[in-house]
Amino acid sequence: MDKQELVLAEGIHAGFPSPAQDYSDRAIDLNKELIRHPAATFFGRVAGDSMRDAGISEGDLLVIDRSLQPSDGDMVVCYLDGEFALKTLRFKEGRPVLYAANPQYKPIPIEEGSDFRAWGVVTYIVKNVRPGRL
Repeated sequence: MDKQELVLAEGIHAGFPSPAQDYSDRAIDLNKELIRHPAATFFGRVAGDSMRDAGISEGDLLVIDRSLQPSDGDMVVCYLDGEFALKTLRFKEGRPVLYAANPQYKPIPIEEGSDFRAWGVVTYIVKNVRPGRL
């Protein structure tokens, strides 16, 4: 199967466009653009609404880099007591706490003895802005 070449249109303004702007198109490889560590990068699809206030919806596609060391404030895919979850990782008094971006979900402090791993750091979110109407 031939690799399809995509075109990147530079200079797309979200405000008022400049009529004098020169637009130049060049080919783009999304693998090179979105993936820094190919052997450690995975994709995952979002289920649920716990991160909705961060602009993440059910069905969005996550680019997850397992080679990155999670830092305070990173959005992570974590493994907690047998389940995977997407949350924002924070540290309080040196202990990890997982936060949703939806007030219906309470923070989850990671208790000593929990089976917890920050499985990977989310680096990109691919969003379908026309769900059900591709």
